[in-house]
Amino acid sequence: MQAFRNHAMPRIVNLQSLQELKKIKLDGLQIRFVDAKGVSLGSLAQQVSIVLQGKDKPTYYPTVDNGDVVVVVNAAHIYLPKERWDTLTYWWHTGYPGGAREITAREMWEKDPCQIIARAVNGMLPKNVMRINRMSKLKIFPEGDHPFTDLPLVPLPIKERNKGGINYGWSLPDAFQPANPDRFNLRNKI
Repeated sequence: MQAFRNHAMPRIVNLQSLQELKKIKLDGLQIRFVDAKGVSLGSLAQQVSIVLQGKDKPTYYPTVDNGDVVVVVNAAHIYLPKERWDTLTYWWHTGYPGGAREITAREMWEKDPCQIIARAVNGMLPKNVMRINRMSKLKIFPEGDHPFTDLPLVPLPIKERNKGGINYGWSLPDAFQPANPDRFNLRNKI
């Protein structure tokens, strides 16, 4: 869990975040900006992990760390379905016998909302040595204020999945009547 040290506690991260950027080689990298307000956790984590790995660039190579720096704001306002706040659990072990601990997403959000996004992104990155370096390029802030206002930020649009039913790739004719309307309506709800 060493990769979460800079996201663990809500503290004065303004100066520390800028100092951590000095350790990263920023040659050819962009600082991508994401507003997490109302965005679902999975979509956000997926897009951020792609950018941290550099998979959105034509120069992507698995053993080269050329991913961009990602700044996520409004982490306290992410979207999870109502029942998911209580069913999504995070666990860890203290190292002592009987030391398994568990916490729900709601409890973790009350402690530190940044930790939910950090753990989701960390779980979507490849499990290798480069994960720690990639996570150091992720800066998460619970509200809209951040210390990167004077740097050139490139917005990162988050693509939401199609929630409006099945996309057929073409428009259905106006006079379309399905042979089995119940089955057709059921498949469009998925």
